[in-house]
Amino acid sequence: MTTTRRAVLGGGAAALALTAAPIRAARSQFAIDTPMAPPQWAVMQRQLLDANARSCVDYYRTYVDERDWLKVFVRWGANDGPDDAAEATNNWLLLHALGGDDRILDLSQRFWEGHIDQYTIARTVETPAARNGMYRFEFPVQMDWQHNSEGLSSFNLMGLSAPGDRRLRDRTSRFADFYTGADPRAPNYDPRTRVIRSMMNGSLGPLMRPATALDWAGDPFDTSRFHLEHGEQNYQQTLDHYVEYTDVVGDSPLNLQATTLGLNAYALGGGDRFRNWALDYLGAWVERTRANGDILPSNVGPDGVIGSSAGGNWWGGVYGWGFSPIVPQTGEREDRNRVPRSITAFMNGTLLGRGDPAFIELWRRQVAKLNDLGRTVDGQFSTPTMHGADGWYGWRAGLNRQNAGEIWYVTQRADDRAVAGDDPWLEFLDGRNPDYPVQSLQADMERIAAADARRLADDTTPQTRLADWPLDKNPASVKSLVQQMTGGLLIARPSWSRQSPPQGGVTLHCRLRYFDPVRRRAGLPPDCAALVHTMRDDAVEVTLVNLADEPRNVIVQGGAYAEHRLESVAIDGQQVAGAGRDVAVRLAPRSGARLTITQRRYADLPTLAFPWDRV
Repeated sequence: MTTTRRAVLGGGAAALALTAAPIRAARSQFAIDTPMAPPQWAVMQRQLLDANARSCVDYYRTYVDERDWLKVFVRWGANDGPDDAAEATNNWLLLHALGGDDRILDLSQRFWEGHIDQYTIARTVETPAARNGMYRFEFPVQMDWQHNSEGLSSFNLMGLSAPGDRRLRDRTSRFADFYTGADPRAPNYDPRTRVIRSMMNGSLGPLMRPATALDWAGDPFDTSRFHLEHGEQNYQQTLDHYVEYTDVVGDSPLNLQATTLGLNAYALGGGDRFRNWALDYLGAWVERTRANGDILPSNVGPDGVIGSSAGGNWWGGVYGWGFSPIVPQTGEREDRNRVPRSITAFMNGTLLGRGDPAFIELWRRQVAKLNDLGRTVDGQFSTPTMHGADGWYGWRAGLNRQNAGEIWYVTQRADDRAVAGDDPWLEFLDGRNPDYPVQSLQADMERIAAADARRLADDTTPQTRLADWPLDKNPASVKSLVQQMTGGLLIARPSWSRQSPPQGGVTLHCRLRYFDPVRRRAGLPPDCAALVHTMRDDAVEVTLVNLADEPRNVIVQGGAYAEHRLESVAIDGQQVAGAGRDVAVRLAPRSGARLTITQRRYADLPTLAFPWDRV
């Protein structure tokens, strides 16, 4: 049955005609024809999408050749190896999924294929793992998951724009099976002990011996021709950087980033076994954390015992709570605890577990415990970030807020919001920073201009640049768009919050996504914009605008994976659409309205299928 309502917006200045009718049993639809003068933020969103596309195309011409290979000196290593090459188009898939130019998707897919060929052919001479190719079965042969996940930053987002790509579905399942225990060619996972057997792992399997500096740094090379982006001045310093990176046998929280492959394999239709594996593996770490006094241990031996491959120390292992290696350039120790980055893997559990609170409660308890340990250091209240043989160290002034933003995003609790602290976006959502939309869009425009300037000033050649050199010339700047359009997190660089550690390979976590049913693709239709004003546990408010002189159709979905069920859509308190995973909206020319969408977050299992392809 079709119902028509009329409401008044803008202090009675204009009438809004609303028509609600189901397209099919699972979807409601309504129309908006309230005239709306183009908001500045809406015009700037479309300008930012266009500017991103133009600059990305220019960047591609500069740094990628006709084979779709990155124009760099190819080598293996954690500093400048395949993971850095794979990051060359970071955030391009997000750009397309928001409504960016179709060329961006095409170039991203082409580059992925090209770099696979490039690094499958490339070989080391001295470094054992990569002597037969840096990629095997199209995946890195053996590296840690700080770097593996960084290299998957684009791949893990491809399903947002191309869920029907058979090659993507097959690859995602194959990559995931390197970690489910189903592929005997890569025996990384032991289902009996529920561990990934080494933090150095990949398509070659786990490294079951202490790592050497060569394993991490790669073959010797003449560094005099290159800019070394990590601060080293020569190859010997690069090697020395990794001298203490030996303790890799056993499981590490960083390995949990592999569950993103399981999440995507499941969401692309690979079957329940991927979901079951990810939840079981994550669940094992929930149990271990509880047994360790609510602190996530940084080493679990191949036998499943906490700390058994790190001298019995729960805080042991490379990138663990007690990892403070010497910086060769200075001779001083630097704290490199990467455990907090693994929170994003537990957010996969929240998605796959239909909001199971166990995965985020682990982090709430850990942050609370770290803050309870606080004490006065040099006259300031401080909290620890590290733990070693002598107890807690690495004291930093103030509360520990390192994961507080992600915790709040999942829980949407007021007390978690208080711990998360100040951030321009959060202040806008709180109603305290009205200038944020325009300011953040302008900041992204400036980031594009700065990246363009660095590219135009670059006088390197393919034989004088390493794989990490082009990264700061990549112009893709989507932070403001992700936050404003979708109410989502951008955890990659630049991270969404100053408090949040950047982590590569993270999927999109958001409250809303958009699809163009006319062009049958992801993202807002041309000339359309969206601004999420407020978010709470059970609702989100968003303004949709059509800047064009002709009507536009858009489908609004709850969550990146259709995980947030839409309970109702209302304008001025009048319900215009009912429940479902998504709702269809027809926007009249030059129209717009502010919607209140009530949601049951994490009510549905994740899927990457486009709305029109879902059963």
